[in-house]
Amino acid sequence: MTSTRQKKQRARDDDRPAIWVGYGKLVKLFRERSGLTRQELADAVGYSYEQVASIEQGRRPAKTAFTAAAETTLSAGGTLSVLQDDVDLAKLPAFFQDFASIETEAVSRYDFDPLLIPGLLQTEDYAQALFSAHCPSLSEETVEQHLEARLSRQKLLTRTPLVETCFIIGESALTSTVGNADVMKAQLQHLLRLGLMRNVEIQIMPSDRGFHPGLNGPMVILETLEHRRIGYIESQDVGVVITDAASVSAFGLRYGKLRTQALNVEESARLIERVAGEA
Repeated sequence: MTSTRQKKQRARDDDRPAIWVGYGKLVKLFRERSGLTRQELADAVGYSYEQVASIEQGRRPAKTAFTAAAETTLSAGGTLSVLQDDVDLAKLPAFFQDFASIETEAVSRYDFDPLLIPGLLQTEDYAQALFSAHCPSLSEETVEQHLEARLSRQKLLTRTPLVETCFIIGESALTSTVGNADVMKAQLQHLLRLGLMRNVEIQIMPSDRGFHPGLNGPMVILETLEHRRIGYIESQDVGVVITDAASVSAFGLRYGKLRTQALNVEESARLIERVAGEA
């Protein structure tokens, strides 16, 4: 009779992302071709035996540092490196992965969030606090994976060619404490630094604007390399990619109105500075 422990292990194995399993099989193949034991590979890349075993079995994702070290040690010829972005993508919540894969090919991206600092602008401590407060609670391993994936996504702001971005953020996101006062102060200062980038515009929607189209909830609009516009909405761990042209057009109309009702970039920076000074 199958034991409870075996059933739990089988369930965990069934939940393994296919890309992690495939990556792990390649690591094992290259390791065996190199004539190395797991312990020898672990020693060479600075990991423990258990960590290498978990990666080979697809139970945990490889970090960029592991991939770089394994490429050299195993003479993998770039085979592992080319999979790293997909390995990172699978760290994201399942409901977000479809949009995240589309996002990697964006030429422009427009974001509105009335309550929180958008993920692409979050500091590590701010994001950590959000994931740690998730309900129902996430395991420490899952928090770590989501955090790594979110920080990796932020490369979108600095990649070449540059992606034109605009973020409209509700004023309450500046004043609602996530983590603690130090976390918020650092987050606001981070916003000011990002706002100096030539491809990043940050606008704040004041709380006293009354009714505006953004009160229906957050949204993202992006344009792909093929100049196709796609929308995305998310709430309560449910994400929906919008491809219907009429719906995306309506998103664009609403976003245009939001930009006219929000503070301009200079006014927004002054407001962020004032709130940061009070934090």
